[in-house]
Amino acid sequence: MFNYKKSRKVLVLTAAVSLLCSQSVFAETLELDLDDAVQRALTTNPAIKIAVSEKKGSRAELNAARAGRGISIDAEHRSGRGGYADPQWNTATSSYSKNLGNSHSNSITASIPIYTGGQLSGTIDQAKANYKSYALGETKAYIEMKKTATDGYFSLLQAGNMENLYQDSVNQLEEHLKNVQAQYDVGVVAKVDVLRSEVSLANAQQQLIQATNNYDVAEASLNKIIGTSLDTTLKLKDSLQYTPYENDMQYCLDYASMNRAELEQSRLAVDAAKGAVKVAKSGFLPKVTASATESWGGSGSNWPGDDKENWSVGIGATMNIFDSGVTLSKVHAAEEKLLQAEETYRDTVNSVELEVRSNYLGLREAEKRISTTQVAVAKAEEDFHIAQVRYMAGVGTNLDVIDAQVALTEAKTNFVNALYDYNTSKIALETSMGVPVAVTAAANTTNLPTMSTETAAE
Repeated sequence: MFNYKKSRKVLVLTAAVSLLCSQSVFAETLELDLDDAVQRALTTNPAIKIAVSEKKGSRAELNAARAGRGISIDAEHRSGRGGYADPQWNTATSSYSKNLGNSHSNSITASIPIYTGGQLSGTIDQAKANYKSYALGETKAYIEMKKTATDGYFSLLQAGNMENLYQDSVNQLEEHLKNVQAQYDVGVVAKVDVLRSEVSLANAQQQLIQATNNYDVAEASLNKIIGTSLDTTLKLKDSLQYTPYENDMQYCLDYASMNRAELEQSRLAVDAAKGAVKVAKSGFLPKVTASATESWGGSGSNWPGDDKENWSVGIGATMNIFDSGVTLSKVHAAEEKLLQAEETYRDTVNSVELEVRSNYLGLREAEKRISTTQVAVAKAEEDFHIAQVRYMAGVGTNLDVIDAQVALTEAKTNFVNALYDYNTSKIALETSMGVPVAVTAAANTTNLPTMSTETAAE
């Protein structure tokens, strides 16, 4: 008899198992070019969101520092109950009493700083420099994220090229093995030729396995960068190509000196350190504050205590006369921090120049390798073809064919690596120059654009 419930359970279980076994079939496939990858990274990567949040936080700190110059209004209310612990003689009533009773008081005080000895202005200078630095940090985060996404994109292209290259190598060696086996079957060549061809094929297959794994890792890495599921299948629209870079080294150095965020951040750190020195030195100077107070108070049980109104206005001055050297030590510490910031700025200037020079030279070195390896590939292909023909004609050896095939694979590998190094060196150079994300495509212009940074803190 047909058991409907049991059959339904079997069907559901079978469907579940099939779904698990074919999970990769349902993996998302995404086509994207380099610009798509960069834009996805800029909008989804946590590093960008952190940089934006840091800028907003520093802006709030600047607003708080500036607000310190304004009026501060405080309201206070006190309610209490008290009396004597022991009864006291009260001449008015001619009796002993503890005088138990309630008390209520209210006050509103408005105050404004008139002179702080540079404490407020120094604090504002620090906050302003920090805000500008974080604003530059946001720009820097976008530039660095573009490099990260571009490197990830090129790495996947490179991995795909290497996988195709080793697949070609396997195909060539498989075809060669068929020819060797055919000649061995008719007694033209020795068994050693077959064995050596099989070993060469096995080695090429091992390289293909590694290349496939490297591609899978590069694909997952790029997925992480652009904020997609790690099992997403990526179809890249671009390829590694050579596009000439026309700017010379001096252009790159001049551009970096005007646009590199780290240079401006380091200079702003000097400004912040100067503000800290000003704050520390304010400890030697008086603080003057103007205030006005309106208060109400009274004794008895009437709440909230709004009788007996009185007011006062005045100016108060305070000054530290002696603090056992605390203020002086703070000044010395702030001055040393200023010296450190100045030296850091000097070191940053040299580091940026070195980075630009290194990336530029690496770009030109990879550029030269592209032309030489391209020629080597053409010659290696011709050599491999000749070795095959000679072997089939019986005037060449199997070793000649295998060596020629290995040389061809090496020449193609060198060419692909040169293209990859050139493209990654190019984005590294643009990053070290501080080329903004929005104008990267125009990096080869002849005019030096000035740094565009947020100056709302002024």
